[in-house]
Amino acid sequence: MKLVLRWISTAVFVASVSSVVSSQAFADVKIGVTLSATGPAASLGIPEKNTIALLPKEIAGQKMQYIVLDDATDSTQAVKNARKLTSEDHVDALIGSTVVPNSLAMIDVASETSTPMISMAAAATIVEPMDAKRAWVFKTPQNDILMATAIAQHMSNHGVKSVAFIGFSDAYGESWFKEFTKAADLAKIKLVANERFARNDASVTGQVLKVVSQNPDAVLIAGAGTPAALPQKTLKERGYKGKIYQTHGVANNDFLRVCGKDCEGTFLPAGPLLVAAQLPDSNPVKKSALTYKQAYEGANGAGSVSTFGGHAWDAGLLLQRAIPIALKKGQPGSQAFREALRAALESTQDLPGSHGIFNMSANDHSGLDQRARVMVEIVGGQWKLAKD
Repeated sequence: MKLVLRWISTAVFVASVSSVVSSQAFADVKIGVTLSATGPAASLGIPEKNTIALLPKEIAGQKMQYIVLDDATDSTQAVKNARKLTSEDHVDALIGSTVVPNSLAMIDVASETSTPMISMAAAATIVEPMDAKRAWVFKTPQNDILMATAIAQHMSNHGVKSVAFIGFSDAYGESWFKEFTKAADLAKIKLVANERFARNDASVTGQVLKVVSQNPDAVLIAGAGTPAALPQKTLKERGYKGKIYQTHGVANNDFLRVCGKDCEGTFLPAGPLLVAAQLPDSNPVKKSALTYKQAYEGANGAGSVSTFGGHAWDAGLLLQRAIPIALKKGQPGSQAFREALRAALESTQDLPGSHGIFNMSANDHSGLDQRARVMVEIVGGQWKLAKD
């Protein structure tokens, strides 16, 4: 009899321990991250990776687990990472990727597995047009059209009548050409050239010679990270004297380092984070932008903050707002939780981020407005808030 009681007691104890362990593992909220920490977009992906390390380890009493993979700026690898994270690691949400082609390639995985995805890339095509697949996808960077209209307006204000375009020969460049063409047309600015280059090209002399031959008042370079410095340096080498504009894809210190003196006087639209300390106190994004800046530089050193890291930070803020709501509908690891998380993200309202104020809806999974942009000029190798 004592032997039977001892066996029952042991069995109950083992079952209790197993239940606790299982419950604890089940309680973790898993976030899968794929970003471009190596390859042509490494100057964007590294600050994103550094920022993921700053995200909260617990939300609403639930332990957070971030599983971070490098896709090396390769869309095929981004898809492999997304499939591993969803099918093997069973993550509750995806953050990534860094660049447009990778993010577009991941949409099918997010949709097929009913996993909410927050992209850190800019193109509107990531979340538009809204359909059954994109219902699972959100993004934190500003839409290209928001930034394109800022450039076109600045050009118009400064007497630019003609502009040449040179951009990446991928989805980023194509999206920018499409949106800037609309903005230029509204501003009555003539587009006189459309040239492309690859992120890993070593020379763009041929494209630049075609651009210069049109003698445009300005040139818009639609690239991201350090590869966008190549056309600018080549334009200077060929004696181009007109105005040069870049996109918000170059808003980091690595671009300044690589481009050097050839970028003096360049204009670009950027998130308020880039010049947060220069913003007036009345700017609604200043406080939230400085919060991230202080957190990042506290961990990585003064002057190290990057706008691209801000996109990862904002993804984290969206999840911090959504997770407590989703927990009321389901447990982490379940389809009910993922569905509730998607719905909570879509319902985000008045959330101050490092780049703007997020107001999501069923038809808008970007959620940013004009408060998410400022015009910036490169002066003395530094970012300076432009007057208009």
